[in-house]
Amino acid sequence: MTAVDVAGPGLARPAVPPAPGRAVTRLAVRQVRRGALVVGLVVAGMSALVVATYESTLSGAADVAALRALAENPAIRTLFGEPVALDDPGGFAVWRTGTVVGVLVGVWGLLTATRVTRGEEDAGRWDLLLAGRVPLRTVVAGHLGVICAALLVIGGLTAVAMIAAGTTVHGAVLHGAGVGLTGVFFAAAGILAAQLFPTRGAASGAATALLGAALLARMLGDGNGALGWLRWLSPFGLTALVRPFEADRALPLVVLALAAAAAALAASAAAARRDLRGGWTAPSTGREPQRALLGSVSAFALRRSLRPLAGWSAGIGAYYLLIGVLAVSVTTFLAENAQFGALAADAGFAGLDAVEGYAAALLTLLAVPVGVFTAVRTGAHAQDEQDRRHTLLLAGPVSRSRLLGAEVAVTASGAVVLVATAGLALWAGSAAVGAPLTAGAALAGALNVLPVVALCLGAAVLALGLAPGAVVLVGSLPAVGGFLLQVLADSVGAPEWVGGLSPFAHLAPVPAAAPDVAGGLVMLGVAAGLGAAGVRGYRRRDLRG
Repeated sequence: MTAVDVAGPGLARPAVPPAPGRAVTRLAVRQVRRGALVVGLVVAGMSALVVATYESTLSGAADVAALRALAENPAIRTLFGEPVALDDPGGFAVWRTGTVVGVLVGVWGLLTATRVTRGEEDAGRWDLLLAGRVPLRTVVAGHLGVICAALLVIGGLTAVAMIAAGTTVHGAVLHGAGVGLTGVFFAAAGILAAQLFPTRGAASGAATALLGAALLARMLGDGNGALGWLRWLSPFGLTALVRPFEADRALPLVVLALAAAAAALAASAAAARRDLRGGWTAPSTGREPQRALLGSVSAFALRRSLRPLAGWSAGIGAYYLLIGVLAVSVTTFLAENAQFGALAADAGFAGLDAVEGYAAALLTLLAVPVGVFTAVRTGAHAQDEQDRRHTLLLAGPVSRSRLLGAEVAVTASGAVVLVATAGLALWAGSAAVGAPLTAGAALAGALNVLPVVALCLGAAVLALGLAPGAVVLVGSLPAVGGFLLQVLADSVGAPEWVGGLSPFAHLAPVPAAAPDVAGGLVMLGVAAGLGAAGVRGYRRRDLRG
């Protein structure tokens, strides 16, 4: 029998679909590429900027005795890490940005990992995919590989940016490798948590708790010489032990790489031995039904926010309690070393040599986590819509405005609880060491950041109405983007109008000064406008699903 070619001379041959594994990889690349690009630009740009401005910020301003005092002060070491090679632009950049950059890539890595794996699985978008020839283990491994590759590229970009700014190659490469491997470790931990826990929220919470514990271990190890061994148990501590631009040790990076590989292998093994939409842990099905706070939309919004609010309150409260305990040590050190106080002022943290100025500067940072909290909670509302949990509810006598209004009211109340928790924790810590800070002053400084938090909530609601897929990103922008803009503008001496674009430029240093009432009212007005536009868009658009 003669074979016949059905594709004639003028006919195109049918396209050959890509192999299943390759298609999964392409999907993962599409899901992470934008976030990776943004994080890479921020991390590399921040590191290079600090290197480029080193001569104008530190060189010639600090003598050997002051540098030694900085390295020996336990409070400074606890907050910012051990100062290493401050006489080198690269070493100074690592000390000033290393922990911040590590936390940034770690958070992005673990949240992205749980979003593109457990989040997609929970939404039912893996059902047909896994009904074919591709096993769950292959899909999980493919997504993890793409995320890890993206994080290593971010580390490489950081090294290239620092070298281009004028640092030595060896130190920059080690620092970039540490940044990338930190992200890889937490991405692998996020993937592992996504296999162990049956929901995305539980997986993200567990991985985030691990990151918080790792950061605490680094702080304790740096602040107390007897606990220095704790740094070997934390990715942040391991990258600090590398001591780039001074000792340039590679062994801690090897340990970190092995830990990340162990987490990745454990995640792959766990994925191979569980069912779709299942986990190694399962919620209890034998308990009595919990009917509390189920009588209305508002009550249910409160019920579903209580557990996340408790977690955020514990983390923020613990951090500001530590900040309060260190108040006397930090302010005394900066009062005795004026050049470092001036350096902090150049970075946007003036007045750290007095307790009230110290409280004002660090409470200003509170707007970032609380603003992100409001964005995340609004993003959870968008996810519920995406997962069709609002469909039957809104088919009944419940309007969209009522549903969203209940969520916004509960989220705003939760934000107030968080800032009050931070203020009281700061006061309790400072009172424990005899610092002259009253509870009223601490609460005033904490409540001072609420206008920026309101901007985050308004931006998140706007995104919910117009771009539901970008709620967390848009909602976090006023706090995270505004803070980065202010720091960069102060560091490079940008024109005043550039720094004025940041909401933080319109926050007075309370309790060291009176609040900026006019600036706060303007921000609240803008937030209300953003929220109103978001509600209108939410009411007019179709449900997602």
